[in-house]
Amino acid sequence: MAEAAGPQDVGGHPLGSHSLGPHVVGERVVVRRVLHGRTGPSGGPAFTDVLGVCVSWADGVCVVRRDSDGSGESVTIATADIVSGKPVPPRPSPRHRVPAQEAQLRALALWPGLETRPLGDWLLRHSPATTARRANSVLAMAPSGVADDYAQVLEFYAGRTGRPIAAVLPDSAEDELFRSHGWVVESHDADTHFQLAGVAQVRRALRGARPAEPTGAAELEEHGDLATVRFGDRARGVAAYDRDWVGFRGIEVAPEHRRRGLGLAVMAALLEWGAERGATTAYLQVLGDNEPAVALYERLGFTTHHAYRYLAPPPVAGP
Repeated sequence: MAEAAGPQDVGGHPLGSHSLGPHVVGERVVVRRVLHGRTGPSGGPAFTDVLGVCVSWADGVCVVRRDSDGSGESVTIATADIVSGKPVPPRPSPRHRVPAQEAQLRALALWPGLETRPLGDWLLRHSPATTARRANSVLAMAPSGVADDYAQVLEFYAGRTGRPIAAVLPDSAEDELFRSHGWVVESHDADTHFQLAGVAQVRRALRGARPAEPTGAAELEEHGDLATVRFGDRARGVAAYDRDWVGFRGIEVAPEHRRRGLGLAVMAALLEWGAERGATTAYLQVLGDNEPAVALYERLGFTTHHAYRYLAPPPVAGP
């Protein structure tokens, strides 16, 4: 004969067998609790899960502030009713929940004057003014939804300068598609990291970064939603604003003035320009094997949103 469930055993789930306690206050947790007086779909006890931040654990009560539904509602749970639970990773910020393709589309603001053509959910890009890969590649970070997408990529770039290039997520279906046609990593570079940070966080970090030499006043040129900052002929950089995001490219420092904080001074001036327009998110892109730059940006608060790579057909062998 089966043994009857005791007061600390509900539907085969021993109450209190979890890794929660006062030590998880301030952490994000998932908590499963029993709902007394209610029956579950199988006819046994009913349970419900609560996902959020534990804000209190005292006097036999756990309080969790929900984040799964965006309500921010606080739920009070008797610890004796907890069936299971554990800490879980922090919820990604809203900016990190933006799909990679959408983040890349926002970054198009850095390249005004691009010739673009949708190819289903892909985007064909070409610039007559620059050879930069970001401005001259098909953005393919999601299924195109077009049956002959690969053929149309070849057709688009056939009449334009340079060989075709594809920007894809590593190990994605798009990565596999182009590789199946013999495409290889373009220039054998490391993957590029698309990094994001909160504007307020980066501004705070930059306030403590003082240039080692006087910078003088920044020279600012604005062209619509694009800005260029210069400190004479020593340093320069470009930023673009789009839908509360500000992005950076082309931050350059003359060789004889490097390692003196001028690049950070350029970034600070561009960031202030973006903040004045209402930007709350900053982004930049850096090669993953550029360890000094990655470390610097991490100190400023940037984290990788996604990594991607450029693929191209192999060079044609000479005669």
